[in-house]
Amino acid sequence: MALKIGVVGFGQRAGLWKHAQRTEGVEVTVVCDTSERGRRDAAAALPDAVVTDDLGRLLESGIDALLVTTPDHAHRSVAVPALEAGIAVFCEKPMATTLDDCDAILRAGYENKTRLYLGHNMRHMPVITQLRDLITEGRIGEVKAVWCRHFVSHGGDYYFKDWHADRRYSTGLLLQKGAHDLDVIHWLAGGYSTAVSAMGSLSVYGDITDRRDRTGERMGEWFSLDNWPPASLTGLNPVVDVEDISMMQMRLDNGVLASYEQCHFTPDYWRNYTVIGTEGRVENFGDGPGDQIGLWNRRHMGSAEPDESMIIGGGSGGHGGADPVMIAEFLRFVTDGGETRTSPIAARQAVAAALLATESIRGDNSCLPIPELDPDLVRYYEDNQA
Repeated sequence: MALKIGVVGFGQRAGLWKHAQRTEGVEVTVVCDTSERGRRDAAAALPDAVVTDDLGRLLESGIDALLVTTPDHAHRSVAVPALEAGIAVFCEKPMATTLDDCDAILRAGYENKTRLYLGHNMRHMPVITQLRDLITEGRIGEVKAVWCRHFVSHGGDYYFKDWHADRRYSTGLLLQKGAHDLDVIHWLAGGYSTAVSAMGSLSVYGDITDRRDRTGERMGEWFSLDNWPPASLTGLNPVVDVEDISMMQMRLDNGVLASYEQCHFTPDYWRNYTVIGTEGRVENFGDGPGDQIGLWNRRHMGSAEPDESMIIGGGSGGHGGADPVMIAEFLRFVTDGGETRTSPIAARQAVAAALLATESIRGDNSCLPIPELDPDLVRYYEDNQA
């Protein structure tokens, strides 16, 4: 009997359905989208599936699992009723745009004992898994610091021409874009942030006055490498009130100190992680297949070439092959349960760090504590929802 999958939100990340549909014994049977464009695209891509704008119809269709790929602010309104209906949920990152929404999703999974999986695909990216393997093997000793610089050359096209630019829907890009990296920082460091502070500003895109409503369009239809320099972009979202450059600091519960910098008007697009331990450090140069990780574990005078270098691996599919691996893990979790590389608790803690850092930016840049989670929820999810 086929595992029946539904999709809610047939937009930019809905393409994950392809990895599910290509799996033997899995069938995407129903799609729900409130937009005419989304329903039209779904009908063309999945002619045998039911396409509807009615969430209730989807939830009553007999599906076993659901991919929630709506805009971030709508995650709770879909995930909670699905979990309450006993339908296993894949929720794309970030988990939600408020802590209340995150905790409501966690509680719905806990109270209904319905499986919840978070789509932090970077935990499956080769650059990250290779860095973590070096750390867990003890190659740099005990981790004491993690630094991440995120250069986003496509920021104007990716995040300032649609709903992402409006804080009512995205909260800010430390959350929408940074949730990936904050989760990875926590994972590499082996702990969660207990306090954060940050500075940031809308330095470039706020000065662009050429705006228009792109309802019904998709990012691929306006994206171009020719859209350069950033200040020359046109057709930005009518509302642009999120930061395009941000810098945050974190204190973790295990004593590790971390920092995250994000800029949306750089000429290059990649993430640079530096992890420093008591016996060395690792750093990536480029973050895709064929790029390099350097390891230093001997003392040097001045700048030095890595003591060891490793080539970053990769596979087919999005994010260096991470997307198909992530969906395969979700499908296995739906049917068999067990341990997963991604974590609902970690996803909530990444959102918490991003939200409080954004609050720090928009306040007086002070250090703010991360609200604690209900210990019962922590125990349940850290026990693999058993």
